[in-house]
Amino acid sequence: MSEHHTPSKSAGLPHNAYTELKPGEEYVPVMSPEKEYPEINVWSVLWGLVMAMLFSAAAAYLGLKIGQVFEAAIPIAILAVGLSTIAKRSKALGENVIIQSIGATSGTIVAGAIFTIPALYILDLHVEFIQVFLASLLGGFLGILFLVPFRKYFVSEMHGKFPFPEATATTEVLVAGEKGGKQAGVLVISGIIGGVYDFVVATFGWWSEVVTTRIVEAGQSLADNIKLVFRFNISSAILGLGFIVGLKYTAIIAAGSFVSWFVLIPIIGYFGANITEVVGSTASIPIAQMSAEQIFGSYVRHIGIGGIAMAGFIGIIKSSGVIKTSFSLGFKELFGKKEENGNKLRTQRDLPMSIIAGGIALCVVVIFLFFAFGVVDSFFHAFVGLVIVLIISFLFTTVAATAIAIVGTNPVSGMTLMTLILSSVVLVAVGLSGPAGMVSALIIGGVVCTALSQAGAFITDLKIGYWLGSSPYKQEKWKFAGTIVSAATVAWIIMVLNETYGFVGEGALVAPQANAMAAVIQPLMSNQPAPWVMYITGAIFALILTMINVPALAFALGMYLPIELNAPLLAGGIIAHFVQNRSKEQKLNNARRERGTLIASGFIAGGALLGVISAILRYLGFNWVDPHWQESHMAEIIALFAFLAIAAYMVWDALRAKEEEA
Repeated sequence: MSEHHTPSKSAGLPHNAYTELKPGEEYVPVMSPEKEYPEINVWSVLWGLVMAMLFSAAAAYLGLKIGQVFEAAIPIAILAVGLSTIAKRSKALGENVIIQSIGATSGTIVAGAIFTIPALYILDLHVEFIQVFLASLLGGFLGILFLVPFRKYFVSEMHGKFPFPEATATTEVLVAGEKGGKQAGVLVISGIIGGVYDFVVATFGWWSEVVTTRIVEAGQSLADNIKLVFRFNISSAILGLGFIVGLKYTAIIAAGSFVSWFVLIPIIGYFGANITEVVGSTASIPIAQMSAEQIFGSYVRHIGIGGIAMAGFIGIIKSSGVIKTSFSLGFKELFGKKEENGNKLRTQRDLPMSIIAGGIALCVVVIFLFFAFGVVDSFFHAFVGLVIVLIISFLFTTVAATAIAIVGTNPVSGMTLMTLILSSVVLVAVGLSGPAGMVSALIIGGVVCTALSQAGAFITDLKIGYWLGSSPYKQEKWKFAGTIVSAATVAWIIMVLNETYGFVGEGALVAPQANAMAAVIQPLMSNQPAPWVMYITGAIFALILTMINVPALAFALGMYLPIELNAPLLAGGIIAHFVQNRSKEQKLNNARRERGTLIASGFIAGGALLGVISAILRYLGFNWVDPHWQESHMAEIIALFAFLAIAAYMVWDALRAKEEEA
């Protein structure tokens, strides 16, 4: 969801790297297809697995805290370049691609797990480590296996037709060479600053985590009388995320939030002020007794859920042509005349189709056994679940890849919501409902969500490899190793975070997507009335936004996510717009944008990593936070000045960039 600009030609990339090829023209990557380069060795595999583990932990914490899983590809690429520079490794480009490709499984596996699995805790259902691990592992494997047949279509046949924004940024970092080594220093320094800043709040509570308009008397009066309140999280990680997303999309997300908090909540509060009875199945007390936050949780967020689901459905319809083309290509690759891999250049070789087909068959067997003995205790229900997983994962694989290729964002949460609704309807129809049905649908959703997340992100890795001249079959083979490490890490981290913070109640991690999944699935599986009017209202919002060419998914996410998470996103987007438009010299603006992206990436990575350490400390019983102080108005005032200070640092450091750095 970033604002991406057409990149200037890098000194290391061919002139036609980003343009469509003319008839007879070929793209020759940085590393010659005719030569062999260091790619797979102890250095690249070990560092790739370390990155997968560390960034899985960081992404899980951040995703459950704010509902956004940051893309690990760019920070990992920068660190890979920095490590190779420090170690004085020659011809390290191929190794760095492998480090990035293995490590990038972190964000994809995390997204699949945290969007669904915490819903099991939210619904007070039994959860075991092996369930989370296998759902993430098998979904990740399916995502790789389903995508490989489409690699040639996306990275080669569509060369220059898809912008691949995330792949472009990562490729520019990897190809920068020595410049990348210096960039790593900027990333490390900002990572330390942002990490310590967020660590102090989470571990010691020196100032509040959220600032609200209630700190002044007029704000308290507005909150009490007309349910109008503004909330702002002071996290450096969220500020950094907003910088990378850019002003366009942060403004759309914030607009959705403003509609929820400044329009819908006051309206509901106004009309419900004199109603003494509980309204609807999603509330437990009358509206007159609710705060603005309670009105949001009981009513307004369900409108956002409807918008997210409809936005995902619209995306699938828009991508129907690509699905048909990709399905045809995949069928030919799997069942048509096969060209021997050994006769191809190394840059054109994929894993043999026999391995792909065998891998899919093995996954089918393992998923069936997992469902039959670990989830539903019924061969028939396990078979139904397996069919749902295979059909939806394969059908939506190309949708996920196309979304990443065009805008750098995978609407996996919307597609997963649709998967849960479909799964619930089918499972209830075949006699599986109640708690067992909810567990089954959520595990199915977890496998599908991970498969789609993995497929969408893996196409980025393969495009990077195509531009730089890596061996795709090596990327594909070792992607499985990163998936294993990431799946184990995220399963453990989810359990630790649940024990430390929980996902329900005061002070719990927000886990917005998982809450959305739980809110959708509970009425479907418990024969309770679902808030269909609110879902339909959200869906109509999405349709209207699509009519006026406003990205419906971004707006709907803004309606669903708490305003305190979206407001600092907008602040980061405003800073990004300011620093990259400050000068009349475009080259200087580009340099400032690149340096700002490094600072933002450092804030994200540092804040998230030290956030995990803080969670582990609290899990072990070390908690120095005084909640009475942290919730006081004085702590909020200090928090406001602390946030202004770190935002000022981001602006100052980004403006220090020089033209020659672009």
